Amino acid sequence: MKKLLVCGITLGLICMAGVGFSLATDKGAADMTLQATIDKAKKAKPAIFPHGAHQERLACADCHHSKDAAGKRVAYVDGQKIEKCETCHNKQETMPKKLADYKGAAHALCKDCHKATDKKLAKCSVCHPKKK
Repeated sequence: MKKLLVCGITLGLICMAGVGFSLATDKGAADMTLQATIDKAKKAKPAIFPHGAHQERLACADCHHSKDAAGKRVAYVDGQKIEKCETCHNKQETMPKKLADYKGAAHALCKDCHKATDKKLAKCSVCHPKKK
């Protein structure tokens, strides 16, 4: 009976460690549809974002960040909770005009990076494909 109890506890601990490991390595969905929900555009154009493909080439800190109590940008650190961009990038917050809404922040980050990488990637249709 004691052996069974010890084996059960050991198995439970191994399973708990495995769950903890899988949570720690969760890096989000492979593909995401990005769309503003707070400051909606008149003609909403969702962006298809291949998150997994970007993770293969970039570090999380290349895109993600947080803010301090004064609202200033703070660099991403491993394990940090990742909020939706528009949590801060919306017209209800105080931001420079270029970053004052989700669309502006996404274009500043994504489009500028695409231009620097390959100008062909900066075309609207790369992120905003036409509906079929």
